[in-house]
Amino acid sequence: MKEKQLELLNKIRSMAEELTQFHIEYWKSFSDFGIWQFWVVILMLIVPLIVLFISIDKGKILLLGFFGLNYHIWFAYVNSIGISLGLWEYPYQIAPFLPSFSLDASFVPVSFMLLYQWTLNHKRNIYLYSVLLSAIFAFALKPIMVNLHFFHMFKGVNYVHLFLFYVALFIVSKLITNLFLWLQQKETQ
Repeated sequence: MKEKQLELLNKIRSMAEELTQFHIEYWKSFSDFGIWQFWVVILMLIVPLIVLFISIDKGKILLLGFFGLNYHIWFAYVNSIGISLGLWEYPYQIAPFLPSFSLDASFVPVSFMLLYQWTLNHKRNIYLYSVLLSAIFAFALKPIMVNLHFFHMFKGVNYVHLFLFYVALFIVSKLITNLFLWLQQKETQ
């Protein structure tokens, strides 16, 4: 490894460690167990999981779980990139290392999983209803979160961008799910 490369890697690691310490200090001062916002974030994590556990169609659990995991992963990646690029932030967190965990791991993926289940059971168009759910998240939920300071946007990011992210993440997750369903059907024929 070249000396300049090693020097830059050491600088990046040092800055990352310092940034982590700032995150921990911020969390202890403004985002820990002692504030009501922390408990709202906890509820956004736990309540959807309870609802999912009670209402998931056990006959479709692998399909819905695979789709939900797909959405969760893509949503977490996009959120992580957005946070790293300074496009948005989540001032209240479950832990300093998980800035949008409640939304990434529970609230949004579970909502899309239950929507997928509903469209399957009622023979509705998942694409149409996912656009509607994306609009609700982008144009209703996110403005509420902004007004309550649970979410901040920067560098020109707006609700239309968020809407497009929700839709795009749904389409990617659904296409990957469809690909695996197709591969499964092909194997059983």
